[in-house]
Amino acid sequence: MTAPGKLRVVVIGAGAAGLCAARHIAACPESFAPPVVFEASDRVGGTWVYTEETGQSPDGLPIHSSMYRDLRTNLPKEVMAFPDFPFDPSLPSFLHHSDVLAYLESYADHFCVREHIRFSRLVDAVSPAEGPEGGWDVTTCRAQDRTVQVTEHFDAVIVCSGHYSDPFIPAIPGLETFPGRLLHSHEYRSPEPFAGRTVVLLGAGPSGVDLTLQLAPVAQRVILSHRQPPLPLLPGNVLQAMPVVAVAGDTVQFGDGAEHRADVLILCTGYRYRFPFLAPARLGLRITAHTVTPLYRHLLPPHHPDLFFVGVCQQVCPFPHFHCQLLFCLAVLRGACRLPSAAERQAAAEGALRQHLAAGGAPRHFHQLGRRQWGYCQELARLGGFEPLPPVVRKLYEATQASRRQDVSSYRSLNYRVLSAEEWALVGADPGGKGAEDGR
Repeated sequence: MTAPGKLRVVVIGAGAAGLCAARHIAACPESFAPPVVFEASDRVGGTWVYTEETGQSPDGLPIHSSMYRDLRTNLPKEVMAFPDFPFDPSLPSFLHHSDVLAYLESYADHFCVREHIRFSRLVDAVSPAEGPEGGWDVTTCRAQDRTVQVTEHFDAVIVCSGHYSDPFIPAIPGLETFPGRLLHSHEYRSPEPFAGRTVVLLGAGPSGVDLTLQLAPVAQRVILSHRQPPLPLLPGNVLQAMPVVAVAGDTVQFGDGAEHRADVLILCTGYRYRFPFLAPARLGLRITAHTVTPLYRHLLPPHHPDLFFVGVCQQVCPFPHFHCQLLFCLAVLRGACRLPSAAERQAAAEGALRQHLAAGGAPRHFHQLGRRQWGYCQELARLGGFEPLPPVVRKLYEATQASRRQDVSSYRSLNYRVLSAEEWALVGADPGGKGAEDGR
């Protein structure tokens, strides 16, 4: 039984965001009953759990993780960490994915989160409860036996199921005619199977660039197709090309009229938002491949202030971002942060989208915060009454971006040290020959 006056909150997913949610709910026993976390797999870590399997797992579930064997983070650990739990200082700044998973496991153990997680539990449905008390009915089943469903009532729902597991496949004329190997980066694991091949990669986001650098030493040729400015200092057998406009057999056609034959097409085209346990229309939501709208502050449906989507935003510093979103969510639930009326929330959410479009932003980029993430997190902290992120996080994040733009092949060789809430230093590898570079 839940103690009177204490809110019962369910968390969907035990990846980084879900672990953070459970940790902070459990830290407020005066306001919340112990959290309940539903996790479809048998371990914590979400997308950071690497497996060589692709497609479906032996239990018939889609493979969730998009990790590849040699993935290293594109942000230094000094800005990736949750504010209240640093990474092991002996580790290099840019980590192998196994180090990040170990960090999340340590986080779960340190804050005693595992005792709140129900592993191998699938969420089938989340719907507003009938009756005057409100809340949510959440229906789940066991991953190994989906015939028996259980429905429980909760006062609030925090969705932390991630959005890097359902590949987005663009509509390219003739793609279905391609006779070679066609895959999404979600299915890529290692470069060896592509030795001696001509590989075309669609998209120069983090995965597209990473895979280009991994494939170049073994492939005969790599063609990186994208619409961004040319990337400097790529390996000699890498050709940068315009966006792909069509495929005709094994010939790939590009936006400037060029054509190249390919053995392999790898779609580094991002992921779709997908919440199969929700009925969006019933919640006043519209969920497309690239947007979840309207969401007040990218977090909650205007008419359901006890349902939260944590981690919808992209181009952010993820773990600190989750931290700020979750502390804001819990401040709302505790009553420490008073929201405007439902009508005002609706107007604010719709207005934010209109403003984005009026500034020339594409609908698919609405949740990509980029430089806006800092003001966003600072505003959440102000409204929620918690400590904002220290300025050094932004400074080091932006320094890393600049280093990556200068040389995408070698920026991960650098190591950093945070000196204070404002300052950082570059240590170790230093092409300038100085012992350390002041990062104020």
